[in-house]
Amino acid sequence: MIETKVDSVRVSLLSAHRLVVLKELERERYLPIWIDGSVADAISHHLQGLRISRPLTHDLLKNVIEELGASIQHILINDLAEGTFYARIVLDLRGRHLEIDSRPSDAIALAVRAAVPIFVSDAVMDEAAIVPSDNLEQHEAEPSSDLSVFRDFVEGLDIEGPEDER
Repeated sequence: MIETKVDSVRVSLLSAHRLVVLKELERERYLPIWIDGSVADAISHHLQGLRISRPLTHDLLKNVIEELGASIQHILINDLAEGTFYARIVLDLRGRHLEIDSRPSDAIALAVRAAVPIFVSDAVMDEAAIVPSDNLEQHEAEPSSDLSVFRDFVEGLDIEGPEDER
């Protein structure tokens, strides 16, 4: 398992589609995952420190888990099949290990609220991660190398729709 953090939530200027980008903690690898707009907003609002007066769905889920006596240990993006990412929410319920199937976007939204680690399986990261170019001239020519990491990825996207939310 590879620990990651939310690097950014990105909006397509050509469509309503959004990406959450996870960054590996130990290396310069990024994992982009299509997500829907409402979950993108839920993640970004929480990361920006915006407080909503009433609990949103992910706040509600966190509250229910805690009220039932369980604790969220971490989330794991554990599989990628036919362009669809899969995730697990890992809980501890009084010493009992539970794993709940989840869309990655919902698991990530829950993880940022619960301040728990976000892991990605080695196989998923090896298959789908993006690595920045080692070409120093390219980095020197571009004002923001963080954004340049995604240029080739975004140019090759199928803008028909998100694959992970089927």
